[in-house]
Amino acid sequence: MSLRYALLALLRVGPLSGYDLAKQFTQSVGHVWHAPDSQIYPELRKMEGEGLVEAEEQARGERGRRRMYHVTPTGDQAFLDWMASPLEYQRTRDPAHLRAAYLETTTPDAAREFFEGHIRQWQGELVQWEGELTHIEMLSNPMLTRRLEATTDEDVRKRTIAYKRFAYEGLVEHALGEIAWAERGLALVDQLDADAT
Repeated sequence: MSLRYALLALLRVGPLSGYDLAKQFTQSVGHVWHAPDSQIYPELRKMEGEGLVEAEEQARGERGRRRMYHVTPTGDQAFLDWMASPLEYQRTRDPAHLRAAYLETTTPDAAREFFEGHIRQWQGELVQWEGELTHIEMLSNPMLTRRLEATTDEDVRKRTIAYKRFAYEGLVEHALGEIAWAERGLALVDQLDADAT
C-alpha cells in the first residue's frame, strides 16, 4: 500500500503524466521505495478507480495523447490520513542476512565472494545516496525543486529541505552499516578459516 502514498506525495506537488510520474518516482521516492513501471501504472489505475486521482487526456505533439494525473481532494485527504497514522512496520525479509546465517554450508572462498559482493552493492548505494545529499544541498534535485516552487512559505521550504536531507542521511548511515557488517563478515571468514587449519 505504500506505493500509492508515494505516488500521491509526488502528485500533490502538481499534475504529471504517467511517464513523468514514473521518471520522478525513480529520481526521488524510488530511492526509499522501489517500484518498477509495471507496478506504478496498475496502481495509478486502481487509484483512479478509487477516486484518489483523476486523469485528464491531453494532446502531445500532433498525433500523440497523454494522461495527466492529479490528486483529488479524496486523494489528498487519504495522504494526510496516512501521514497522521502510526506506521505499520513490515517484518524483515533480507536475503543477504538470511544467506549469511547459513554460510557454513559453503566454502570460505564463496563466503568471501558473498561479503565482497555485498560491500560492492552497498558502496554503489552509498555513492547514489551521497549524490542525492549533494543535490539537496545544491537544490538541484528535480522533484525537490518542484516541491519548493509549489510553496512561498519559507518555513515550509526549510522543513522540506531539512526532512529530505534527514531521510537521505539515514540511507547513508544504513549503507555504511551494511558495508561495516560485510567487512566484519570477511574478518570472520578469515578467522574461521585460520582456526580450521
